This record gives sequence, C-alpha cells and structure tokens, in this order.
Amino acid sequence: MAPRLWRDTFQRMTQLTDGQLRFVGLFSMLIGLLLLTWLQH
Repeated sequence: MAPRLWRDTFQRMTQLTDGQLRFVGLFSMLIGLLLLTWLQH
C-alpha cells in the first residue's frame, strides 16, 4: 500500500543521524508495548 509514501519515508530515515534513529526506534517500541498492553485488557 502507498509505495511512494514508503519510499519517501525510508529516504527520510536514511538522512537521520544515529541518535535520531535510536530515538525513533525506542519511541516506536514504547508505542507498540503500550498498544499491546491496552489491547490485552
């Protein structure tokens, strides 16, 4: 779905610094954990 959007998103991610990528990854994991916890109740 939306191949242009995915391509643009990945292109932007390659331009981020290592610290920014780590922050995005950590934030994504936390959001995922919160969603899993919320969906289990």
